Amino acid sequence: MRFNLPRVQSMSAVTAEVTKQMMQQWREQLGQSGGKEEAEIDMILAFNDLTAKINGRVAFGTSHEDVEEVIVLMREMQKHATAATLDAPILWYLPTRRNLHVRRLNKQLRSKIMSIMQARLAAKGAKSGAGDAAGCGDDLLGLLLEAWTPQRRGSAETLTADEVIDECKTFFAAGQETTATLLVWAMFLLAVHPQWQDRVREEVLREFRGGDGEAPSADVLGQLKLLHMVLLETSRLYPPIVYIQRRAAMDVELAGIKVPQGTVISIPIAMLHRDKEVWGPDADEFNPMRFEHGATKAAKDPKALLSFSLGPRVCTGQNFGIVEVQVAMAMILRKFSFSLSSKYVHKPKYLLSLTPKLGMPLIVKNIDG
Repeated sequence: MRFNLPRVQSMSAVTAEVTKQMMQQWREQLGQSGGKEEAEIDMILAFNDLTAKINGRVAFGTSHEDVEEVIVLMREMQKHATAATLDAPILWYLPTRRNLHVRRLNKQLRSKIMSIMQARLAAKGAKSGAGDAAGCGDDLLGLLLEAWTPQRRGSAETLTADEVIDECKTFFAAGQETTATLLVWAMFLLAVHPQWQDRVREEVLREFRGGDGEAPSADVLGQLKLLHMVLLETSRLYPPIVYIQRRAAMDVELAGIKVPQGTVISIPIAMLHRDKEVWGPDADEFNPMRFEHGATKAAKDPKALLSFSLGPRVCTGQNFGIVEVQVAMAMILRKFSFSLSSKYVHKPKYLLSLTPKLGMPLIVKNIDG
């Protein structure tokens, strides 16, 4: 399933609602700051919580009692999966304590998601007197259930129950941490480049005149060109995924090197995004203007930006992820200014995703009256 524009727009309302709740928490922290009118907030904690709630609601809605527990289980499994990237591959298959714990978590998770699926179908059947899944909701699970019902299970044209569950897990795992990471680094770069923070905020205030907590429309997002340029530059300097792997489907020759079929190739995105031969002598510098004319014209190679991969394996949630970040950033910039805390230590941690090793503490100030 790919996220087309109408579907993404409907999901942006969820992003706005959850972002509004996070901003209210920030205001409460500011109110408890002893009259300083500012507070130190760790953006890693804030945005991991934000994107987990957004992606959980987009995937499963809010109507079932197991949804919150599903989100907790998914986040814990994601934490173990990230830690496993440091292990030798042979350890992934051994009955270690962590592997056994992950298997138990996975069993619980699949059981919870299956319970939500069955409850959704039962509710639909009670309303319509039919077993058809159409109309099971406009969240991800509801859309997937349109392609699966117990009566049609096994048909070539439908998904199996395991496939529905795996699609939900993949959506959450692939989108939650990467989106949070992009938000964290965007806030960092705007904090250390206040002139750009001022420019983007001016654009947001000019173009986004909606009410408090309202999601900017697609037309408004289309006018936030500076914000979009900042996010592209952020994803270049600090790509949420630092490398990807691809397996050669056939014998091929790359730059004069023969690559046999079946060879696994690692693509170091973070390194390629700072290649001065491709991006110019300022490749290590923050310069959103390089994207003034779009991503394909920002470098010597029009396919140099690999933040979401390219071709048939491009990230299926790319549109939703970008809109999610745009909505959250636009809402934050309207109400808050932020600067880097003196406690911050710049130590990016390269695992599957790129995160600050020692946190991202920013000093947040309320600028809304």
